[in-house]
Amino acid sequence: MSSMHEYLDALRAQLGSADPALAQDALYDAEEFLQAAVAESPGDPEALARAIEAYGTPEEVANAYRDTERTVAEALRRPAPPPGRSPLARFFGVVADPGAYAALFYMFLALASGAAYFTLAVAGLSLSLGLAVLVVGVPVALLFIGVVRAVSLTEGRVVEGLLGMRMPRRPRVVPHNGNIGDRLKSWFTDYRTWTTLLYMVLQLPLGIAYFTAVVTALATSVWLVAAPVVQLVTGQPVVRTLDAAYYVAPWFMPIVMAGGALLCVLTLHAAKLIGRAHAAYAKVMLVGRPVEGAPEATTAAVPYGTAV
Repeated sequence: MSSMHEYLDALRAQLGSADPALAQDALYDAEEFLQAAVAESPGDPEALARAIEAYGTPEEVANAYRDTERTVAEALRRPAPPPGRSPLARFFGVVADPGAYAALFYMFLALASGAAYFTLAVAGLSLSLGLAVLVVGVPVALLFIGVVRAVSLTEGRVVEGLLGMRMPRRPRVVPHNGNIGDRLKSWFTDYRTWTTLLYMVLQLPLGIAYFTAVVTALATSVWLVAAPVVQLVTGQPVVRTLDAAYYVAPWFMPIVMAGGALLCVLTLHAAKLIGRAHAAYAKVMLVGRPVEGAPEATTAAVPYGTAV
């Protein structure tokens, strides 16, 4: 191949049906390696050819990344539940599922991250538009877009770590040919820059909803379990109003406590379901497809901690 442009286009074509996060990592690694190899021998017309020969053909590189991805996914996959396990055991088994607690933690974290993302998005967009008529507006806008791209990568790592969805581990590549203007233009024309910005704005209402749901459900379940015990120990009513006090009948206490424990289990199941839905949503918004017009990925990453 006569140019890095042709090599990366060929690699992109070979990765057309791969997971878009995997394709983003592979393209970034290939460009970084080739650029470093060429920089070591400036002015040498054969430097690129030697680098390509050392790195491998696009087909070889694409197959190597797919094989590595399958190996890692297999190593991180939880063992399948033993055969013959009853539905009741599977239902209550969520209590010992680390993925449920990771999703629950993400729902707590989403409020803080949503507030930070929303503040960055609104402040950066307002500042960029307000300074657009001035010379200083251009570097401010570029800095803001750079922050958006950094948030995309950072949030992706959080989503992969807590929710198990395969996300990029490398930044998105910029055009490997052309001047600095072409590279900067690619930031603004990349639709994923704007979907990431939308993700940052929407993360605040989602974070509020997640946090409110989790706190309400867990607080209610803890109260249901603890209230009868507190009543027995202190003699205080479980509910007190201005003109009345309400006690739990002794025969009804086990039912109330069992209801609290059941609500806790249901909360863990709900957290897992919400975590899976949010992970899929984050992948669409932050990653999208590896290249405009490429076929959709046919192999999705198996969420870590998910038995298949």
